[in-house]
Amino acid sequence: MTISKKFGYKISIVGDGGVGKTSLIKKYTKGTFETDYVKTIGAQFSRFDKEIGSDMIKLIFWDIAGQDDFNFLHPLFFQESKACIIVFSLEENDLGRDSLVHIKNWYEELIKYCGDIPVILFANKVDLITNERINEDKIQKIVEQYNFLGYYLTSAKTGEGVTDAFNRLIKKLYKTSKNLFSSNL
Repeated sequence: MTISKKFGYKISIVGDGGVGKTSLIKKYTKGTFETDYVKTIGAQFSRFDKEIGSDMIKLIFWDIAGQDDFNFLHPLFFQESKACIIVFSLEENDLGRDSLVHIKNWYEELIKYCGDIPVILFANKVDLITNERINEDKIQKIVEQYNFLGYYLTSAKTGEGVTDAFNRLIKKLYKTSKNLFSSNL
């Protein structure tokens, strides 16, 4: 197949440390999952190419460390992001509760450095909780409050929701770019 156009997007992935940002990226880009937790230092990025129709989408996922030690670097890491994924943990522990509360902080920081860009929410680690324990109404209220594109229940371990969640955001960026490209002709 001949590639007709190329599009490139930087997507920042943010959330508290330990919510599974790195694991989600690895699951989507490589199909792998590692059980050992390794803290991200500062930020790391992953490149991934995806074809949509006859167009090539070049993606750079910026995995931004969630620990407070790295907050001073955030303005640099957020630069030129075209979209963002905010990840929180569904776990019923301090990490889960705190990461849910901190969605607001991540969103405010994102708006400060990136302006109004598409944001999607990943409710991660769905494999560690029963469906009856998930408060989807509460998650939906957060989505509506901040005008996110939506939310997905995800599991980096099992892969549940991961591909659909990433693809939703990528297709939104692509569709917007295609519309801009067409209107400039």
